[in-house]
Amino acid sequence: MSSVDLLNKTAELVAVASESFSEAQITEHIQNELQAHQHLELTRIGDNLVARTQLGRANRVILAGHTDTVPANGNAQPRIEGDHLWGVGSADMKGGLAVMLKLAEQHTQPAVDVTYVFYAREEVASEHSGLGELFDQRPDLLEGDVALLGEPTDGQIEAGCQGAMRFSITLKGKRAHTARAWMGSNAIHRLAGLLTAIDAYVPRQPVLLGCHFHEALQVVRVSGGVAGNVVPDSAQIELAHRFAPDRSADQAEQHVRDLLLPYLGDDDEVELLDLSPAAYPAVEHPCITSLIERHDLGVRAKLGWTDVARFAEHGVPAVNFGPGDSALAHTPQEHLVGESIRRTYSALDDLLRIGP
Repeated sequence: MSSVDLLNKTAELVAVASESFSEAQITEHIQNELQAHQHLELTRIGDNLVARTQLGRANRVILAGHTDTVPANGNAQPRIEGDHLWGVGSADMKGGLAVMLKLAEQHTQPAVDVTYVFYAREEVASEHSGLGELFDQRPDLLEGDVALLGEPTDGQIEAGCQGAMRFSITLKGKRAHTARAWMGSNAIHRLAGLLTAIDAYVPRQPVLLGCHFHEALQVVRVSGGVAGNVVPDSAQIELAHRFAPDRSADQAEQHVRDLLLPYLGDDDEVELLDLSPAAYPAVEHPCITSLIERHDLGVRAKLGWTDVARFAEHGVPAVNFGPGDSALAHTPQEHLVGESIRRTYSALDDLLRIGP
């Protein structure tokens, strides 16, 4: 498959606007295309579409990708210049969707059974996830031996992903007039010790199966204060923690709470706002190992959170593997290079032709 054909298919998808919560049109577009393929069984749930072969193969590979994009920023229309395709979603991740559609077209008798998953609402809060909707309503559609998500990795393997959690921490004080400040207790001043400890925190950098993870602990919001003449009786911070997959969510949460404990009083409050679990690198799965070895793919840790964690949570090993540079995602300069999508397609084409 030439890079020209793959870029043209991607441009076709970019031309169909699909901002989060507005994916119906692109789902219809993909469904109409796949309906022409008699070897696929299609199931649509809301704005999510699953297409599966049912050949009784020994292995089932899941190829998954989200159909939504962030809002366009002067780049709604696709533009091809030489070996580059410009446009919103070209890298994240309509290039990955184009690869999936071309593979579905070409492989009527693949060496492995294949489940193609096109799901909505990945670019928004996790609670709205179309993939989560599928797991809730039809988990049987997502059963498989391994999953590859077409997130932009420039045709290399990004294995596992770090977990993420956010805390709200409220320190209490005693309100008083600033003219008689000694009668109160300044909650904002109490933040000083806590913020100093967080600033001095040294994050772990574990290496797991050759993948170098890098944890983080960052204050992302601070609030407090009543009026210009009042000693504040409450101050809040929001704390974000990214944790490597050698820790469970419970272990990571306890680690943060232990760090906070010396700076908390009896009336202070710590609330876990949200949690996304980590996923261990699946590089030892035979399908992934064969991809890496046969195509000399680079392997690195995924430092952000992706839906590989959602698959891993349901017992399906998963990695990120797709065309495009993630550093360009969500920017006005987002584009896709032909060699990146050709390299990705070639590796997956090989997997579907001869198996692991």
